[in-house]
Amino acid sequence: MHFEILVEDQSGKKALDILVPKLISDEHTFNVHPYKGIGRIPKNLGNNANASKRILLDQLPKLLRGYGNTFANYPDDYPAAVILICDLDNKCLAQFRKELYGILDSCHPKPETRFCIAIEEGEAWFLGDLPAIKMAYPKAKDSVLNGYVNDSICGTWERLADAVLYGGSQALSTKGGQAIGAEKSIWSEKIAPHMDVANNKSPSFNYFREKIRELAGTTV
Repeated sequence: MHFEILVEDQSGKKALDILVPKLISDEHTFNVHPYKGIGRIPKNLGNNANASKRILLDQLPKLLRGYGNTFANYPDDYPAAVILICDLDNKCLAQFRKELYGILDSCHPKPETRFCIAIEEGEAWFLGDLPAIKMAYPKAKDSVLNGYVNDSICGTWERLADAVLYGGSQALSTKGGQAIGAEKSIWSEKIAPHMDVANNKSPSFNYFREKIRELAGTTV
């Protein structure tokens, strides 16, 4: 099986480049494609957004149509799938998934696709493995980490920042969005190598794990 994995930012790619090999065997292949933000699903699914901006949801209708056409030409012994991974943020999960499947259903041919939504944000997957955080950041604040409810809507990246950074999320926020993105990439590089993919407490991570396992036919 070959996986084309779409993520909304560079920190997501850094994490998945580390995590996916823990989920699939060497006989499978994958590419992780980072975008420059999540954007929004276009109202006109046939309208091609500006590809140079690389905004994930803006590009998604075009991307899925392209993968559908590409995968249809692959040989029968080379199955492939698209995995979309993005944050829920403050959206309604049921409505968001309905909109995503609306895009997929408009594709002819339709690529094999799975939608994996991090709730509330990708940092929820790190917070689902507190031992990994403590290995990466031995001085992380237990009071902050232990107060987190998995996959809760609580300001997830802020919670992780409050646990591992001097000055917490407030200090990081004053540095602006570019600094926040850079710090998220550092978290990916430091925490993901220590993660135990078989024992994560984030339901949204486990959903992603199971979808990868089903497609690859592997066990964790």
